[in-house]
Amino acid sequence: IGDVFYSLVDVDERFGQLVLDPLYIENLDITFMTMNSFYDRTFSVHEQVLSNICENILPKIHDQVKKLSIEQHSVERILTFNYSQLYSLSLVNFKEEILFQYLIDYSILRDLLTQQITHLNIDIQNEKISELSDMSSNIFLLILSLCKRLINLNFCQLFSYRNSSISIYKLPKTSCTSSTLTELKINVVIFNDCLYLLDGSFDCLSKLTINVKRIRYKPSKIYNCRKLPKLKCFSLTSINYTHDYDQQIIPLLRRMINLEELILFLSVIRVDSTFIGGIELYYQVLIHMSHLNKFVFSINTGVLIKNNNIDVPSNEDIQHSFIGREYGHVGSYVHFEPRTPIDEFSFKEVKAVVKSHIYSLPYQFERFLHLNNSFQGGVFIKVRCLTMTDTSPFEHQLFKIISDDFPFLKELNISNVEPQKEKQHSSTLINFPHLNLLNLVEAHVDYAEQFLVDTNTHLPCLLDLYIEYESPM
Repeated sequence: IGDVFYSLVDVDERFGQLVLDPLYIENLDITFMTMNSFYDRTFSVHEQVLSNICENILPKIHDQVKKLSIEQHSVERILTFNYSQLYSLSLVNFKEEILFQYLIDYSILRDLLTQQITHLNIDIQNEKISELSDMSSNIFLLILSLCKRLINLNFCQLFSYRNSSISIYKLPKTSCTSSTLTELKINVVIFNDCLYLLDGSFDCLSKLTINVKRIRYKPSKIYNCRKLPKLKCFSLTSINYTHDYDQQIIPLLRRMINLEELILFLSVIRVDSTFIGGIELYYQVLIHMSHLNKFVFSINTGVLIKNNNIDVPSNEDIQHSFIGREYGHVGSYVHFEPRTPIDEFSFKEVKAVVKSHIYSLPYQFERFLHLNNSFQGGVFIKVRCLTMTDTSPFEHQLFKIISDDFPFLKELNISNVEPQKEKQHSSTLINFPHLNLLNLVEAHVDYAEQFLVDTNTHLPCLLDLYIEYESPM
């Protein structure tokens, strides 16, 4: 329901009846996002609108509302009504300390969580900080303690632009538990947090969607061998490269003996080895999951070459590895960088880096990472965030392909210090109609010219530009 509808209540009977239609009010969202910049978004309701809602609308519909979304400035006025049918609550854009205090002191909210709410969505302000404080971890514990009927919890995964995560593996085991929770979405700091959640404290958990900031070995007392027969759906996302795919991820996946749905979004580093492909995925993972009926993936592999005798598979080899194993359509490409790059693969003894990217089609993720000049093209209508990186220059024609293949792109990050070789102006104007954020901090000045000269590229919705101060000079 929008502002315009609120203003029409009791002004015109016909529009008033439209606003009060059950189809609108069963799922009542009283948040209004204003986008000042990509990371600076407000969700507060204008005071006049809020007064109209509380005085003219909620008294008529409160007993029909089943799902409710509210922000921190209006929570007390909105929750004064009795929502007898309410089962789903979304707390949007709350500061840590304010949400914590409400969970401790505000009896109306506490009673709702304890007695009614089965589905809960939590969104915490992070102001571009990647890791939330211990207070957010304690909020997670408080929710588990309060919500006696909770079935579905989304903890800080409401908006993809927020990347904040919490640490939980050091929390008291007796407190981090739930006997009712069946579905959990959460962002965590390290892989031990994921193992901790699957260590038997959530008896009924059947679906886990988890974003792990760093996957690396860290000694712990977490038992990582128990089978997980109740887990039916598992989604693992980790944006940063990991060296521990074989040591950490594979053993966990093999415990999921009754899994029906698997989603993997990973970036993996290997040394003098091979790419992750169809044959390896089949024999290391899928063969152990006899009930699996859906497998969606996007996996980048970076192989560090120290030994000149390593035989690296071609893209044709990778495509062939998926044939006859019920993967469906798979996209892939292979990219060779003949000299030591300057990013996370920076090792003195490395002679070269070979990269591959494999992904199920149609592409299902909002992110597309590490795109380079070997990109094969395609249709990526769900992608909102793209990262491009290479040690060879990106030319105008590639950006034209990107604008066509990623039509709804909102965030673009370019890492390339090489100047463009084909700088002659093209008659083709490139258009990124939805782009809000452009990051050129790790890019040569040529890419500033490529994007900021309006005869080259049109950016009608750009809000945020990140660039080195001296770059445009």
